[in-house]
Amino acid sequence: MTGTDVQKEAEDSGPSGYAAARLRLLTEEARSGPPRRAALAELTDDWLTGLFTAGAEGLRGVSLVAVGGYGRGELSPRSDLDLLLLHDGSDPKAVAALADRLWYPVWDLGLALDHSVRTPAEARKTSGEDLKVQLGLLDARHLAGDLGLTAGLRTAVLADWRNQAPKRLPELQELCAERAERQGELQYLLEPDLKEARGGLRDATALRAVAASWLADAPREGLADARRRLLDVRDALHLATGRATDRLALQEQDQVAAELGLLDADTLLRQVYEAARLVSYASDVTWREVGRVLRSRAVRPRLRAMLGGGKPTAERSPLAEGVVEQDGEVVLARAARPERDPVLPLRAAAAAAQAGLPLSLHAVRRMAATVRPLPTPWPAEAREQLVTLLGSGRPTIEVWEALEAEGLITRLLPDWERVRCRPQRNAVHIWTVDRHLIETAVRASEFTRRVSRPDLLLVAALLHDIGKGWPGDHSVAGEIIAKDVAARIGFDRHDVTVVATLVRHHLLLVETATRRDLEDPATVRSVAEAVGSQGTLELLHALTEADALATGPAAWSSWRGSLVADLVERVSAVLAGDVPADPEDAAPTAEQERLAIEAVATGSPVLSLRAQTEPPAGQEPSGDPEPLGVELLIAVPEQPGVLPAVAGVLAMHRLTVRTAELRSLTLPDGVDGTVLLLDWRVAAEYGSLPQAARLRADLVRALDGSLDIAGRLAERDAAYPRRRGVVAPPPRVSVHPAASRLATVIEVRSQDAPGLLFRIGRALEDASVQMRSAHVSTLGANAVDAFYVTGPEGAPLPGDEAESVARKLEEMLRG
Repeated sequence: MTGTDVQKEAEDSGPSGYAAARLRLLTEEARSGPPRRAALAELTDDWLTGLFTAGAEGLRGVSLVAVGGYGRGELSPRSDLDLLLLHDGSDPKAVAALADRLWYPVWDLGLALDHSVRTPAEARKTSGEDLKVQLGLLDARHLAGDLGLTAGLRTAVLADWRNQAPKRLPELQELCAERAERQGELQYLLEPDLKEARGGLRDATALRAVAASWLADAPREGLADARRRLLDVRDALHLATGRATDRLALQEQDQVAAELGLLDADTLLRQVYEAARLVSYASDVTWREVGRVLRSRAVRPRLRAMLGGGKPTAERSPLAEGVVEQDGEVVLARAARPERDPVLPLRAAAAAAQAGLPLSLHAVRRMAATVRPLPTPWPAEAREQLVTLLGSGRPTIEVWEALEAEGLITRLLPDWERVRCRPQRNAVHIWTVDRHLIETAVRASEFTRRVSRPDLLLVAALLHDIGKGWPGDHSVAGEIIAKDVAARIGFDRHDVTVVATLVRHHLLLVETATRRDLEDPATVRSVAEAVGSQGTLELLHALTEADALATGPAAWSSWRGSLVADLVERVSAVLAGDVPADPEDAAPTAEQERLAIEAVATGSPVLSLRAQTEPPAGQEPSGDPEPLGVELLIAVPEQPGVLPAVAGVLAMHRLTVRTAELRSLTLPDGVDGTVLLLDWRVAAEYGSLPQAARLRADLVRALDGSLDIAGRLAERDAAYPRRRGVVAPPPRVSVHPAASRLATVIEVRSQDAPGLLFRIGRALEDASVQMRSAHVSTLGANAVDAFYVTGPEGAPLPGDEAESVARKLEEMLRG
């Protein structure tokens, strides 16, 4: 039977004919999705028009209006009919009688009905008092009767909405937020409410309302398809259950998937999650734009008065190379060239996460459209920016979602596609696989002070469940993928092995601690053999806790934590035979020895700057390798204050220290004196490197006391107030008495910041300890610094004195 035949049957047979035609339409296999919804709306329009025409004969100034979902033509099989009987108030009794002739046939068929009878003035008054009524009227569609009456109301309601937008939109945003708090996020729920959960049909409707206000608009790409997909799933749910429900229950998902012709329930959920994620992201961007516009409107009159009526220029504050903050968002600098800078997406994302700011939609789309792929392996800067992004805490999530919405994540990490929006049918898990991986990285960022290699911890956290997109044991599959990814992003062979081991054994500690006898030596020995080293054990312990905390509240407890800690302590005892070599044992190179002899001869600092490159892991250098930073070699006749002086000068010149070593160098026979040798890798925070001659001149002044470094750095900090960004975990200073026979090792783990090394060096100088060597490493946003110190006589510090120095240093960093 054709659509025309269905309508004719409904017209000829009254309510029973409509019911039969409706049933026939809903059971047609050839028609589904938007065509079926449109046909159902048209069929219902014709039936209600017939009822109206028969009941309103001779009555003027009355019209029948579809509102809400019915007004949009989004009729699912069990949808409510949202109707407004609009009248001019001239004959209330006749209108009441007409209402009965309309509503009762609908009720007789068992259809849900949301109805009202109002004059235009009453409709406007009610909408002004009830936001939900106003939202429904924005989709008003004329069905029958006085077209002019309906058109007048539509025009008035839209005008009211646009005039009241500065007040109404914040109310709508609050309504959406309250609903999300109650219903959760559609893109992560195993039994989601397709309508009410965040990212569902209600939010899609809210975006239409924002667009109708003319104040802001949602990103349109893919939004209509996402809405259609959610409506299709709701249609199938109504048909499968025979009920007006929007909750996609577990027991109905296979049937709904079959109704839609999908492979299985997981495929269904993944499609729902993808649609919800797009709606959620569009909502985030849209509400951010609404806030920006409203703030701009609020301050514009004052600015105009101050500027004499001129248009204010948006302030742009630099965050990183090619990245600036403007109006509360991270945007690209005017000079940025994404097509020539493949690291820019990661640099912009890391800067945004560190500053706690969102990435501009325009910036992300521009980078997605123009940036060229990163080389393989990645340059060091790209790897470091990824680590910084992952280590930025909670702000990482919003920034990551912005990159993912425009396809940048899967271009950077192709293996991500298999876990994207992948559901986890496990009551313990509260996230999809991809969100769980990001949550684990966020949790791991809280533990970066516990490990010596926070970069490996964060990358392993990101990859630990990457194998869930493949058949078989996800830990085994994940080890293979992690090995490939870690090598591709530029880690050396040793680090690749560590990351792969962490992924392969990320469940080892918790499963062994809770399921095996820890008193059995074989149990502990097997874990030690699998882990292999103290460093890997330390990382695995932190990853285990981060993974459990990111899984859900049922996955971790103080009891589980104590069992895992007990196991780690026992395994550590087995591995305790690995004693690290003393750091001062390395022999100097010919270049280092030449600079040292020159420093003794001149009695002043000598330095050299040399660009550094890295070949791909395991390969010989070839082609035109990309500079990864500059090696700064400094030789200084041994004297107090060298470390804070050098660190302070570099901070003054906005040079970022990526790695650093300081050690005392014994000169060849025949050359008197002792030289301190500093071998550092640095990079310019903004722009180009300063000239070596200027660095040397400032270093000379710093060492003779004529350059006030502390004052210069304080002035700069005062000129650029600290941003509200990621809340870093507190610094941690610890003493490792067994790490060296010749010195006391004091280890500092802290958030990296300009002037940090200068402050640490000055604090150690104030403590009257002598520096034998320093090993400084900046891993993403984390500084992990080890200082080998002795007392005045050159012996290791007594235990209580070492602890006192560590506590004073920690207090200084916290202050």
